[in-house]
Amino acid sequence: MQKQQQLETAQQTGRKSERSAVSHQASMAAKESSIHEGVSLEQMLSSESMKRAWKQVKRNKGAAGIDGMTIEQAKPYLQQHWEEIRESLLEGDYHPQPVRRVDIPKPGGGERMLGVPTVLDRLLQQAMAQLLTPVFDPTFSESSYGFRPKRSAHQAVRAAREYISQGRNWVVDLDLSKFFDRVNHDILMSKIVRRVHDKRLLKLISSWLTAGIMSNGIKQARTEGTPQGGPLSPLLANILLDGMDKRLEEAGHNFCRYADDCNVYVQSERAGQRVMTWMREYLEDSLKLKVNETKSAVDRPEKRSFLGFTFERGKRKVKTRIAKKSWERFQGRVRTTTKRGQGCSLESVIQRLNRYLQGWKGYYRLAETRSTMQQIDAWIRRRLRCFILKQWKRPKTRANELRKLGGKESWSIISSKGLWRLSKSRATHSGLNNKFFKERGLYTLSEAWT
Repeated sequence: MQKQQQLETAQQTGRKSERSAVSHQASMAAKESSIHEGVSLEQMLSSESMKRAWKQVKRNKGAAGIDGMTIEQAKPYLQQHWEEIRESLLEGDYHPQPVRRVDIPKPGGGERMLGVPTVLDRLLQQAMAQLLTPVFDPTFSESSYGFRPKRSAHQAVRAAREYISQGRNWVVDLDLSKFFDRVNHDILMSKIVRRVHDKRLLKLISSWLTAGIMSNGIKQARTEGTPQGGPLSPLLANILLDGMDKRLEEAGHNFCRYADDCNVYVQSERAGQRVMTWMREYLEDSLKLKVNETKSAVDRPEKRSFLGFTFERGKRKVKTRIAKKSWERFQGRVRTTTKRGQGCSLESVIQRLNRYLQGWKGYYRLAETRSTMQQIDAWIRRRLRCFILKQWKRPKTRANELRKLGGKESWSIISSKGLWRLSKSRATHSGLNNKFFKERGLYTLSEAWT
């Protein structure tokens, strides 16, 4: 009797689960259908949408495009001409201006090309991104972290550390060569058209992709790529690479992707080589992208970096560390900021240094390296002592100034030794001590590190 009751209960539970699953699928289908039906150019250009987009563009600031119009200048212009712009968009007569080319140095050498759209095009791209994100983002992989709502690089790093802690001791570290410059327009648009049915929206996206680049007064046509610098480009990158994510998920792989930076964590080198071969074939054959062979590898996680971090396997747990190249960039920036003989005050140097240190700490706070921070703090203070000694110029002036600060005069401070050596002397430390820099508001990494 008891067994029969248990069987009946199980059957009832199963029927409820089936009804619940069917109901959920129907709900999701209805929701997706309603989203698609509601995605239109009119919705993008609504007053609420444009106000929200303007707030974001203003918050992001950014340089002027090829028309030279700044954020401040754009507001009165838009207030005066918005109805004309809106009408041209609805009629399909709007033509985006080419992006302004800006080359910035890459951390590992070489240059990265940014395309700076005009403020108007940035505003419209932001409105388009707001419109399309609810359509595409809910179906993106849980292992995709880049440029998505409520997702971050820190989440990706934590997930990577967890995979390594679970015993996945090999990583497929795949780097795409000039990804944003090589995005195939036809392949990308074929993925967008599956969910976006308003032809005016499709035409507008296509026009941004082919708007061209202005460099040294010469317009260069663009047949591939989506320039970094526009608000829409990150979403388009996720749309293009989502197919790769889905295939990795279907194969049961554990991975983390942040934009075009993808790491797959496996249990053996052999498995890693198989994954690398498959990913290379898919990316190059299906998406027409190019894998950077010199920067891609199957290796131990501690020998590779991911989003500026690396990992170290301890006795009890896997620890997050700051990657070597990240340290080198940090030291280079501090050296530039504290360069001697700049002709500016110590207060202004500390102010600029604090802004950088606070932002840097905000990103790298995941690293378990507080003891290292104490060494870094000491190094920064020593560089600032060199900066001050350089400003005082003459040895006699240095001795007098240090005496005013309560320092003890020493033969070493008035000698002809180099500033770096003098900065470590007892005389310098007694006057320009830690309290001196604390009183002037110098940000201390070791105290802020948690």
